[in-house]
Amino acid sequence: MSDHIPYEDLYIYLIEGHISEKNEAIMGDAFLGNWVEDDTAFLFFSEPSTGIVKEFLKNREGLVYIDEYQLSYEQWQGGILEQVRIEHFLIAPPWVEAESKPGDIKIIIDPGVVFGTGLHPTTKDCLRAMVAFQEEQIPMVKVLDLGTGTGILALAAGFLGAEEVTAVDLNPLAVKTTKRNILLNHLEGIISVVQGQAKDFVDQPTDLVIANIHHGVVEELLEKEGFRQKPRFIISGLMRSQVRDVKVQTQRYGLEVVREWDHEMTWYTLLLARS
Repeated sequence: MSDHIPYEDLYIYLIEGHISEKNEAIMGDAFLGNWVEDDTAFLFFSEPSTGIVKEFLKNREGLVYIDEYQLSYEQWQGGILEQVRIEHFLIAPPWVEAESKPGDIKIIIDPGVVFGTGLHPTTKDCLRAMVAFQEEQIPMVKVLDLGTGTGILALAAGFLGAEEVTAVDLNPLAVKTTKRNILLNHLEGIISVVQGQAKDFVDQPTDLVIANIHHGVVEELLEKEGFRQKPRFIISGLMRSQVRDVKVQTQRYGLEVVREWDHEMTWYTLLLARS
């Protein structure tokens, strides 16, 4: 099994303000991507690029250099990226020769600098929830994945038999990463990825909606009738105090908890159905 990783170290530059995609081309060959977070941008490079960044910022109003960081790639991703088994999914980065067994569903994930490798408890429990949904023998024709990240859950839906999957993320870097992973897994005929806010897609017809997303966004989605009318939901990314509030909210709207998963009573995932 190879232990090669794509980058040794990451050089990250925190900038106040928005940097348009058309400006990314002048960042040089070491530029890896622009992570947008509210009114800030994190510029990722595979080698020191302070001079390039500061030169880029000259005479550009509204952009302010704040700080820079150096981390190993594994530090950024929260651990060594290797093959992970969850249910009958085998998830591995492309640089690892995954040891598959009969019956495995192999998902190749190149996360780049985006989170979503299968290591986080909420990702694992969302995959378990998707298997539980399938075991109900309810058709999974159309799936909506809100906050797709690397696209891992959208890919899982495609491999579980979904005919049409829409993967949504607000972050342009997540969208680019998901597009690459769709190609790596040869699911471009099934999964489409779009950049936008989750709330703008809730009226789209779907058999299953997956929202492994911030608690505040979950609350906002549940207020929308188009979201609540879906037949099945997987909601995750919830901590203990948050899941109580979400359960109260879902009960008020006639949504039933079919199954629940928790990781060390810290992270919670719910499989819900409309009564």
